Amino acid sequence: MPSALRFCRNCGFRLGTSFGDAGQQPGDGAYTGSAPLAASKKRRRFSGMTWIFVGLLVFFVGAAAFTAIINPIRQHHSINIAGIKAMATKSYVGVDGWDTTDKGVTFGSVDAPGGPADKAGLVGGDIVTKFDGQDIHDEDQINDLMVRTPIGKTVDVEYLRDGEKKTTKLTTISGDEFRRLQKEFNNRPEGKGQFGYDDDESERVQVPGKNIYGVKLNSLLRSRPADIAGIKEGDIVTEFDGVPIRTTDEFLMRIRRALPYSTVKVVVFRDGQQLEIPVKMGKQ
Repeated sequence: MPSALRFCRNCGFRLGTSFGDAGQQPGDGAYTGSAPLAASKKRRRFSGMTWIFVGLLVFFVGAAAFTAIINPIRQHHSINIAGIKAMATKSYVGVDGWDTTDKGVTFGSVDAPGGPADKAGLVGGDIVTKFDGQDIHDEDQINDLMVRTPIGKTVDVEYLRDGEKKTTKLTTISGDEFRRLQKEFNNRPEGKGQFGYDDDESERVQVPGKNIYGVKLNSLLRSRPADIAGIKEGDIVTEFDGVPIRTTDEFLMRIRRALPYSTVKVVVFRDGQQLEIPVKMGKQ
Protein backbone atom coordinates (compact mmCIF):
# COMPACT_ATOMS: atom_id res chain seq x y z
CA MET A 1 0.00 0.00 0.00
CA PRO A 2 1.36 3.41 -0.83
CA SER A 3 2.75 5.17 2.22
CA ALA A 4 0.45 8.10 1.64
CA LEU A 5 -2.54 5.82 2.23
CA ARG A 6 -1.26 4.14 5.42
CA PHE A 7 -3.15 5.20 8.58
CA CYS A 8 -3.02 4.13 12.20
CA ARG A 9 -6.10 2.03 13.10
CA ASN A 10 -6.16 3.36 16.68
CA CYS A 11 -5.56 7.12 16.35
CA GLY A 12 -6.32 7.74 12.68
CA PHE A 13 -3.08 9.61 11.91
CA ARG A 14 -1.21 8.92 8.70
CA LEU A 15 1.90 6.79 9.27
CA GLY A 16 5.38 8.04 8.24
CA THR A 17 8.39 6.19 6.96
CA SER A 18 9.67 5.52 10.49
CA PHE A 19 8.09 4.99 13.87
CA GLY A 20 7.07 8.12 15.76
CA ASP A 21 7.50 10.75 13.02
CA ALA A 22 3.69 11.38 12.90
CA GLY A 23 3.83 12.09 9.16
CA GLN A 24 6.36 14.93 9.36
CA GLN A 25 9.71 15.00 7.62
CA PRO A 26 13.02 15.41 9.43
CA GLY A 27 14.12 19.00 9.70
CA ASP A 28 10.63 20.52 10.05
CA GLY A 29 10.81 20.58 13.85
CA ALA A 30 9.04 17.26 14.32
CA TYR A 31 10.31 14.37 16.38
CA THR A 32 11.96 11.53 14.40
CA GLY A 33 12.50 8.00 15.43
CA SER A 34 16.30 8.16 15.15
CA ALA A 35 16.61 11.25 17.39
CA PRO A 36 16.60 9.48 20.81
CA LEU A 37 19.46 7.21 19.84
CA ALA A 38 21.60 10.05 18.47
CA ALA A 39 20.91 12.29 21.48
CA SER A 40 21.63 9.46 23.84
CA LYS A 41 24.98 8.82 22.21
CA LYS A 42 25.85 12.52 22.33
CA ARG A 43 24.92 12.73 26.00
CA ARG A 44 26.99 9.70 26.85
CA ARG A 45 30.06 11.00 25.02
CA PHE A 46 29.69 14.52 26.49
CA SER A 47 29.12 13.28 30.04
CA GLY A 48 32.17 11.06 30.02
CA MET A 49 34.55 13.75 28.78
CA THR A 50 33.07 16.29 31.16
CA TRP A 51 33.60 14.09 34.21
CA ILE A 52 37.21 13.43 33.20
CA PHE A 53 37.82 17.16 32.76
CA VAL A 54 36.07 18.00 36.04
CA GLY A 55 38.06 15.34 37.85
CA LEU A 56 41.35 16.69 36.56
CA LEU A 57 40.30 20.24 37.36
CA VAL A 58 39.34 19.33 40.92
CA PHE A 59 42.61 17.46 41.38
CA PHE A 60 44.81 20.35 40.25
CA VAL A 61 42.78 23.00 42.07
CA GLY A 62 42.83 20.90 45.22
CA ALA A 63 46.58 20.34 44.92
CA ALA A 64 47.16 24.07 44.47
CA ALA A 65 44.94 24.91 47.44
CA PHE A 66 46.64 22.29 49.60
CA THR A 67 50.08 23.70 48.69
CA ALA A 68 48.92 27.25 49.38
CA ILE A 69 47.69 26.23 52.83
CA ILE A 70 50.55 23.94 53.83
CA ASN A 71 53.48 26.13 52.74
CA PRO A 72 52.71 29.05 55.12
CA ILE A 73 52.10 26.56 57.94
CA ARG A 74 55.45 24.88 57.29
CA GLN A 75 57.20 28.24 57.07
CA HIS A 76 55.50 29.45 60.27
CA HIS A 77 56.42 26.21 62.00
CA SER A 78 60.04 26.62 60.89
CA ILE A 79 60.07 30.22 62.14
CA ASN A 80 58.60 29.14 65.49
CA ILE A 81 61.25 26.45 65.90
CA ALA A 82 64.00 28.93 65.07
CA GLY A 83 62.50 31.44 67.51
CA ILE A 84 62.30 28.86 70.28
CA LYS A 85 65.91 27.84 69.73
CA ALA A 86 67.00 31.50 69.78
CA MET A 87 65.07 32.13 73.01
CA ALA A 88 66.66 29.06 74.60
CA THR A 89 70.18 30.29 73.90
CA LYS A 90 69.55 34.02 74.33
CA SER A 91 71.41 35.91 77.04
CA TYR A 92 69.55 38.22 79.42
CA VAL A 93 70.83 41.24 81.28
CA GLY A 94 67.75 42.00 83.39
CA VAL A 95 66.23 45.18 81.97
CA ASP A 96 62.68 45.93 80.84
CA GLY A 97 63.55 46.38 77.15
CA TRP A 98 65.65 48.56 74.87
CA ASP A 99 64.96 51.86 73.14
CA THR A 100 67.14 53.53 70.53
CA THR A 101 68.59 56.97 71.25
CA ASP A 102 70.91 59.17 69.22
CA LYS A 103 73.89 57.94 71.26
CA GLY A 104 73.09 54.26 71.81
CA VAL A 105 70.31 52.35 73.55
CA THR A 106 68.58 52.99 76.84
CA PHE A 107 65.97 51.25 79.01
CA GLY A 108 63.26 52.21 81.48
CA SER A 109 64.35 50.22 84.52
CA VAL A 110 66.24 47.21 85.75
CA ASP A 111 63.71 44.42 85.87
CA ALA A 112 64.47 41.83 88.51
CA PRO A 113 66.46 42.43 91.72
CA GLY A 114 69.73 40.55 91.63
CA GLY A 115 69.86 40.47 87.84
CA PRO A 116 72.96 41.31 85.78
CA ALA A 117 72.09 44.97 85.21
CA ASP A 118 71.20 45.41 88.87
CA LYS A 119 74.49 43.89 90.04
CA ALA A 120 76.40 45.98 87.49
CA GLY A 121 74.96 49.20 88.96
CA LEU A 122 72.93 50.20 85.91
CA VAL A 123 69.71 52.17 86.34
CA GLY A 124 66.90 53.19 84.03
CA GLY A 125 67.90 56.08 81.80
CA ASP A 126 71.50 54.96 81.37
CA ILE A 127 72.54 54.96 77.71
CA VAL A 128 74.58 51.91 76.69
CA THR A 129 77.11 52.94 74.07
CA LYS A 130 79.34 49.86 73.92
CA PHE A 131 78.68 46.21 74.78
CA ASP A 132 81.40 43.55 74.78
CA GLY A 133 83.68 45.78 72.72
CA GLN A 134 81.07 46.67 70.08
CA ASP A 135 79.69 50.15 69.56
CA ILE A 136 75.92 50.11 70.00
CA HIS A 137 73.68 52.06 67.63
CA ASP A 138 70.14 50.72 67.99
CA GLU A 139 67.89 48.24 69.76
CA ASP A 140 67.99 45.71 66.92
CA GLN A 141 71.75 45.47 67.29
CA ILE A 142 71.68 44.99 71.06
CA ASN A 143 68.93 42.37 70.75
CA ASP A 144 71.01 40.53 68.17
CA LEU A 145 73.98 40.65 70.54
CA MET A 146 71.84 39.13 73.28
CA VAL A 147 71.24 36.14 71.01
CA ARG A 148 74.89 35.78 69.98
CA THR A 149 76.43 36.37 73.42
CA PRO A 150 76.99 33.10 75.32
CA ILE A 151 74.98 32.72 78.51
CA GLY A 152 77.21 33.35 81.53
CA LYS A 153 79.73 35.49 79.66
CA THR A 154 81.14 38.53 81.49
CA VAL A 155 81.30 41.56 79.21
CA ASP A 156 82.48 45.15 79.48
CA VAL A 157 79.74 47.75 79.21
CA GLU A 158 80.22 51.45 78.53
CA TYR A 159 77.34 53.80 79.20
CA LEU A 160 76.37 57.43 79.74
CA ARG A 161 74.65 58.79 82.83
CA ASP A 162 73.93 62.49 83.16
CA GLY A 163 76.23 63.01 80.17
CA GLU A 164 79.20 61.31 81.85
CA LYS A 165 80.89 58.23 80.46
CA LYS A 166 81.00 55.25 82.81
CA THR A 167 82.07 51.61 82.58
CA THR A 168 81.04 48.43 84.33
CA LYS A 169 81.16 44.66 83.95
CA LEU A 170 78.10 42.52 83.50
CA THR A 171 77.59 38.74 83.45
CA THR A 172 74.66 37.54 81.34
CA ILE A 173 72.16 34.94 82.51
CA SER A 174 69.71 32.54 80.87
CA GLY A 175 66.03 33.16 80.32
CA ASP A 176 65.17 30.54 82.93
CA GLU A 177 67.32 32.27 85.53
CA PHE A 178 65.85 35.64 84.64
CA ARG A 179 62.30 34.33 85.07
CA ARG A 180 63.28 32.67 88.34
CA LEU A 181 64.48 36.02 89.70
CA GLN A 182 61.25 37.70 88.59
CA LYS A 183 59.11 35.02 90.20
CA GLU A 184 61.15 35.15 93.40
CA PHE A 185 60.64 38.91 93.65
CA ASN A 186 56.92 38.79 92.81
CA ASN A 187 56.35 36.13 95.47
CA ARG A 188 58.52 37.76 98.11
CA PRO A 189 56.93 37.04 101.48
CA GLU A 190 57.69 40.54 102.79
CA GLY A 191 55.56 42.05 100.06
CA LYS A 192 56.26 45.23 98.09
CA GLY A 193 56.79 48.76 99.28
CA GLN A 194 54.31 51.62 99.02
CA PHE A 195 55.21 55.30 98.63
CA GLY A 196 51.87 57.01 98.16
CA TYR A 197 51.82 58.85 94.84
CA ASP A 198 50.00 58.63 91.52
CA ASP A 199 52.60 57.09 89.21
CA ASP A 200 50.46 57.85 86.13
CA GLU A 201 50.79 61.56 86.92
CA SER A 202 54.56 61.56 87.48
CA GLU A 203 56.93 62.63 84.71
CA ARG A 204 60.60 62.59 83.81
CA VAL A 205 62.00 66.13 83.84
CA GLN A 206 65.37 67.85 83.86
CA VAL A 207 66.29 69.44 87.15
CA PRO A 208 66.41 73.22 86.61
CA GLY A 209 70.00 74.44 86.36
CA LYS A 210 71.38 70.88 86.49
CA ASN A 211 72.53 68.36 83.92
CA ILE A 212 70.50 65.60 85.51
CA TYR A 213 66.99 64.26 85.20
CA GLY A 214 64.59 63.17 87.89
CA VAL A 215 60.95 62.26 88.44
CA LYS A 216 58.52 65.06 89.17
CA LEU A 217 55.69 64.14 91.55
CA ASN A 218 52.52 65.84 90.37
CA SER A 219 50.02 64.01 92.57
CA LEU A 220 50.45 62.60 96.10
CA LEU A 221 48.00 60.44 98.02
CA ARG A 222 47.01 62.00 101.31
CA SER A 223 48.07 60.37 104.59
CA ARG A 224 50.37 57.96 102.81
CA PRO A 225 54.14 57.52 103.43
CA ALA A 226 55.35 60.30 101.11
CA ASP A 227 52.78 62.81 102.36
CA ILE A 228 53.41 61.94 106.00
CA ALA A 229 57.18 62.29 105.52
CA GLY A 230 56.87 65.79 104.06
CA ILE A 231 57.25 65.12 100.35
CA LYS A 232 55.42 67.81 98.37
CA GLU A 233 53.68 67.83 95.00
CA GLY A 234 56.10 69.34 92.48
CA ASP A 235 59.17 67.80 94.16
CA ILE A 236 61.66 66.22 91.73
CA VAL A 237 63.05 62.92 93.01
CA THR A 238 66.65 62.28 91.95
CA GLU A 239 67.65 59.57 94.43
CA PHE A 240 65.84 56.80 96.28
CA ASP A 241 67.56 54.69 98.92
CA GLY A 242 70.97 55.56 97.47
CA VAL A 243 70.01 54.75 93.87
CA PRO A 244 69.96 57.47 91.17
CA ILE A 245 66.46 58.01 89.81
CA ARG A 246 66.31 59.12 86.19
CA THR A 247 63.08 57.56 84.89
CA THR A 248 59.53 57.01 86.13
CA ASP A 249 59.86 53.24 85.58
CA GLU A 250 63.01 53.03 87.68
CA PHE A 251 61.40 55.03 90.47
CA LEU A 252 58.36 52.75 90.52
CA MET A 253 60.55 49.63 90.53
CA ARG A 254 62.67 50.93 93.42
CA ILE A 255 59.56 51.70 95.44
CA ARG A 256 58.28 48.17 94.95
CA ARG A 257 61.66 46.73 95.87
CA ALA A 258 61.81 48.64 99.16
CA LEU A 259 60.92 46.54 102.16
CA PRO A 260 57.59 47.52 103.71
CA TYR A 261 57.92 49.60 106.90
CA SER A 262 61.62 50.23 106.28
CA THR A 263 62.91 53.81 106.19
CA VAL A 264 64.59 55.03 103.01
CA LYS A 265 66.33 58.28 102.17
CA VAL A 266 64.75 60.22 99.33
CA VAL A 267 66.61 63.10 97.67
CA VAL A 268 64.41 65.72 96.02
CA PHE A 269 64.82 69.13 94.45
CA ARG A 270 62.31 71.76 95.57
CA ASP A 271 62.46 75.37 94.39
CA GLY A 272 66.07 74.87 93.38
CA GLN A 273 67.08 73.40 96.73
CA GLN A 274 68.25 69.84 97.31
CA LEU A 275 66.56 68.12 100.26
CA GLU A 276 67.07 64.72 101.89
CA ILE A 277 63.87 63.33 103.37
CA PRO A 278 63.56 60.02 105.24
CA VAL A 279 60.40 58.14 104.33
CA LYS A 280 58.97 55.19 106.23
CA MET A 281 57.58 52.93 103.54
CA GLY A 282 54.14 51.40 103.55
CA LYS A 283 53.05 48.07 102.14
CA GLN A 284 51.09 47.36 98.99
